[in-house]
Amino acid sequence: MSADPHEAPDPLTDDELAALDAHWRAANYLSVGQIYLMANPLLTEPLRPEHVKPRLLGHWGTSPGLNLVHTHLNRVIKARDLDALCVWGPGHGGPAVLANSWLEGTYTETYPDVTRDASGMARLFKQFSFPGGVPSHVAPETPGSIHEGGELGYSLSHAYGAAFDHPDLVVACVIGDGEAETGPLAASWHSNKFLDPVHDGAVLPVLHLNGYKIANPTVLARLPESELDALLRGYGHDPIHVTGDDPAAVHRAMARAMDTALDRIAAFQRAAREEGATERPAWPMIVLRTPKGWTGPVEVDGLPVEGTWRAHQVPMAAVRDNPDHLRELERWLRSYRPEELFDDRGAPRPAVMAAVPEGSRRLGATPYANGGLLLRELPLPPLETYAVPVGKPGATRHEPTRVLGDVLRDVMAATAERRDFRLVGPDETASNRLQAVYAASGKAWQERTLPVDEDLDPHGRVMEILSEHTCQGWLEGYLLTGRHGLFSCYEAFVHIVDSMVNQHIKWLRVTRRLPWRAPIASLNYLLTSHVWRQDHNGFSHQDPGFVDHILNKSPEAVRVYLPPDANTLLSVADHALRSRDYVNVVVAGKQPCFDWLSMEDAKAHCARGAGIWDWAGTEDGSREPDVVLACAGDVPTQEVLAAAQLLRQHLPDLTVRVVNVVDIARLLPSGEHPHGMSDFEYDGLFTPDKPVIFAYHGYPWLIHRLAYRRNGHQHLHVRGYKEIGTTTTPFDMVVGNDMDRYRLVMDVIDRVPGLVVRAAAVRQHMEDVRLRHHAHIREHGVDLPEVADWSWEG
Repeated sequence: MSADPHEAPDPLTDDELAALDAHWRAANYLSVGQIYLMANPLLTEPLRPEHVKPRLLGHWGTSPGLNLVHTHLNRVIKARDLDALCVWGPGHGGPAVLANSWLEGTYTETYPDVTRDASGMARLFKQFSFPGGVPSHVAPETPGSIHEGGELGYSLSHAYGAAFDHPDLVVACVIGDGEAETGPLAASWHSNKFLDPVHDGAVLPVLHLNGYKIANPTVLARLPESELDALLRGYGHDPIHVTGDDPAAVHRAMARAMDTALDRIAAFQRAAREEGATERPAWPMIVLRTPKGWTGPVEVDGLPVEGTWRAHQVPMAAVRDNPDHLRELERWLRSYRPEELFDDRGAPRPAVMAAVPEGSRRLGATPYANGGLLLRELPLPPLETYAVPVGKPGATRHEPTRVLGDVLRDVMAATAERRDFRLVGPDETASNRLQAVYAASGKAWQERTLPVDEDLDPHGRVMEILSEHTCQGWLEGYLLTGRHGLFSCYEAFVHIVDSMVNQHIKWLRVTRRLPWRAPIASLNYLLTSHVWRQDHNGFSHQDPGFVDHILNKSPEAVRVYLPPDANTLLSVADHALRSRDYVNVVVAGKQPCFDWLSMEDAKAHCARGAGIWDWAGTEDGSREPDVVLACAGDVPTQEVLAAAQLLRQHLPDLTVRVVNVVDIARLLPSGEHPHGMSDFEYDGLFTPDKPVIFAYHGYPWLIHRLAYRRNGHQHLHVRGYKEIGTTTTPFDMVVGNDMDRYRLVMDVIDRVPGLVVRAAAVRQHMEDVRLRHHAHIREHGVDLPEVADWSWEG
């Protein structure tokens, strides 16, 4: 049972209370000014309509609460000399965080034209939600931020990701009560079961309940306090409640709550680090209940505003046209007594700045919010140590992800002391054949363990929770604060984080245009257990569309790789783990797969991104190929090579070129993507006028979309996944989707001029094998012997 912070000694003198209140009022004044004003920032003359923006945009309702939290974080950071970071969850709370950044000076240091005086204040006001200005939410442009406030649900998982392996860091996280209704946020409360008090920092959640969303009450704010308290204790937290609307009383209660929470955090860490305590702490959190739109207009046009949903955005929208609203806006602004807060030049007075930390202790200046400043190169081992030997193509088989697991094990071992690499995934590390990592690090776990449990470790850096949202949020927070990682996931279920990766890609795109933001390690996905090998799971586990989703995003930030074997996977993974400011999607199988390329050849092929496998075709350089067989992905590659072998046997006079694509963006024009090919390169690879039969891992229309402007597009025929799925044999999956070797041979016969008649018997034979396949699997439950026992004989 937590002690009531109201019973603790008053931590504030009257002078300290006055200073905190001055800072809070200044931040509130600046927040209102950003929403409304474009001139007359200090109200040195009566407010006129032309001083007000023509379009009023922004969110006032959450801003007073955020300003209160920022003010009190300043106090404890300065008093305790803390390394601190804050994640601001409530959506469009940008006015508050921008106001505090300007007050502490970090905004001016980042953007020197926004000076800390009257002219700078005017610029700060006008730029907010204004063409050519800054967004209304906490965004990459905001100093001290690692969290995009434009979409709700991810703040708490980001905060925990930031705290992992930063033992001296306190991460405050303000959670809005609207955000608390989202699924990702609800799951992320369980992150405290993975926080290691020895090696990790601490997270201090602040659940800010102001009662309303845009137009409705919020669930948690309407719960009786006893029920809410029980819920949060059930999540494993020890809540401290701060409730009120009298500023002086709330300031004193918030100061007590902050001191109580930080004292408990320090005690838990000391017990774990110095005394060997192993029991999972009941980490403190703060429940802050204040009115929505606190200190704003109580009523507008006879309707209640403060403490209601009407305060959510702009409480008065007709200020330019309604004299009563204009007078009310001026009264509201003057209620903060700006003359007490800013001197004649517009700079904050000493009392406002009394509790503000200095230097990098300021929340807007912490290097943890600009993680690239802290990033170190990942100690990646030479790939030759792990390469599978390939004497000739297709002679041996390996499980690609199992081979990669050995690399990840040694990366995990090499970072054991520095602790800046983590592997995350939803309960699938071993399923995805990456279990070699357990030799270097177990799975993070702070709950009790049983004798039957394996590889659980309170200090582990392999993160498994059956919530893709939480995995994604953890890794994003980890990367944004200067570390490295990899997200391993079943291909079909990574779609759960479609919206989250959207926001991360947008973050990366914006930060590339901010020279003060240092590059961070890329967000790397390893998607396995893929569409073509779901022998027992079937249709529910078959969806290769994440690649389509990613390739719709900013070309400068996204990369997609489909390595066809173990050595190409090693090469691609090495490249992805070394890269910066990208989202890399790597799709690779975990089942035994033929080894096609030596390590040397794999590196060269991956560097090209797409290339001719001359050993697989029948070209001799004397003439152009009659047909191009192209492939992308491990199963499509096997089917294309099997088709090439059938063509060699049945149509030996046919000249076949085999092209393998590892980097899917290579198919795009060079002007559309940094990895794209020029038309000259594309024609050289695929020919401008010959039939191209393309076997692709995913949905076939993606290839058409990428190549629709290319010469010879009318000759491009793509086979891929057509949403025909079931629980069946591996080969039946490709037959059902018409991507099997026999169907590919039939496609060649159908599309190479002159073959329809000349090779009619061959085509009929291919169709007969497909029919025989259907009967065989239904009788025997396994693929035809010539398929199951097939090997490359080129």
